[in-house]
Amino acid sequence: MPVLEVHLVEGLHTPAQHAELLVAMSTRYAELTEVPRDRVRAHVTLHRPELWANGGIPADGRSAPYFTAVVFTDRPAELRRRLLGALTDLLVDVLGVDRRLVHGEVIPVQPDNWAVGGVSAATPRRAFA
Repeated sequence: MPVLEVHLVEGLHTPAQHAELLVAMSTRYAELTEVPRDRVRAHVTLHRPELWANGGIPADGRSAPYFTAVVFTDRPAELRRRLLGALTDLLVDVLGVDRRLVHGEVIPVQPDNWAVGGVSAATPRRAFA
């Protein structure tokens, strides 16, 4: 179930930073949610500068990452808050961005609306064996 996505402006960060961020965010998500890291899916989506606006100004040269983290609806609010803070911290630390420009969202999903291998996540795990 665990899925992370980070939206960034192309050319503002290095491929090495992207890779470091993917590993760090996957690891932190796994630690906080207590799921095996190999279940976490993370990706960076790059946007051309002219297609990104901060404060209504396209291509202003500032990095203002936006991230999402998908979790099941039964996850407690406190865990979701910790996840938002931890992922923001990683973006600030790895990319060197201004914390005030980082926006993030936890997206709660009902297990009936999520599938792994075509099987609803509401189905007990033993069905995947």
